[in-house]
Amino acid sequence: MKKRVLSGMRPTGKLHLGHWAGALSNWVKLQDEYECFFMAADWHALMSEYKNPGSINDMIVDNVADWLSWGIDPKKSVIFVQSDVKEHVELFTFLSFIVPLGWLFRCPTFKEQITQLKEKDINTYAFLGYPVLQAADILLYSADYVPVGEDQLPHLELTREIVRRFHFLYGKNVFIEPQPLLTSVPKLLGLDGRKMSKSYDNFITLDEQEEPLKAKVLSMFTDPSRIKKSDVGHPQSCNVFSYYKVFFPGRSEQVYAWCVNAEKGCRECKSILSEALIEFTAQKRMYKKKIMKDKSYVRSVLKKGAGRACEFSAKMLKQVKRAVLGV
Repeated sequence: MKKRVLSGMRPTGKLHLGHWAGALSNWVKLQDEYECFFMAADWHALMSEYKNPGSINDMIVDNVADWLSWGIDPKKSVIFVQSDVKEHVELFTFLSFIVPLGWLFRCPTFKEQITQLKEKDINTYAFLGYPVLQAADILLYSADYVPVGEDQLPHLELTREIVRRFHFLYGKNVFIEPQPLLTSVPKLLGLDGRKMSKSYDNFITLDEQEEPLKAKVLSMFTDPSRIKKSDVGHPQSCNVFSYYKVFFPGRSEQVYAWCVNAEKGCRECKSILSEALIEFTAQKRMYKKKIMKDKSYVRSVLKKGAGRACEFSAKMLKQVKRAVLGV
């Protein structure tokens, strides 16, 4: 039998090329090797968007339409919305009873997120406990693996600690300890050289139309030391070159030569990149447009996925209740 994988995305905004490079492209590969559960994590989204939750439902449909357009196959993977499976919150509650506060305060990303998202006012009980909800997400489906980058390893280790504490307290081995499926996340900055961010509007969405895409690429920062076309460039410090390396690695040597030998100017280099990205996204954009004309397809995929997810989660919660309550 295939090993099982659980992963999710928070539907807080449009998906962009960074999501494809960092996660979605990996999901497409994983579904051929593993039994995959892919979740629109709306409970997690509410932890930062609780003051303005109105767009979350629309973003769920939009994001999942991107998943389907870019290769996530509902025949291979279980695609569902977190809040459609009530057992997520139920298991979160059971786990909350046993997790010491110190474990949550020492989570390395908590203080970082408090600082980075200070405009969101996330210094809340729920946000402090979001790693416990993450643990519930993983454990409900007995996920063998969770695809993570190295910076997310502490979160997964916390899940494993919760499993050990649960088994110690109740004397029954209900859960398996999930293992990390380390993924190499390419470095992809925003168009302006800063971190990609919704507040900066410095990214290219997965469904970006041709003219806006061209304009965004042409606005990208390049090598600041290259003033004239005849100047030698430094591609290793140029954000445009990093996009070639991530999306068109087969062309990166050629682009490198253009730059260091001053064969092409920065504007021409960006123009070529924009045309390549338009071609790269064209088929997916067309498919998504077709899907979004009749959103009932997305909703049917999510409804079927929720049904399958509930089959797994209900069985697991029954085991948890038997271990804790004896019922």
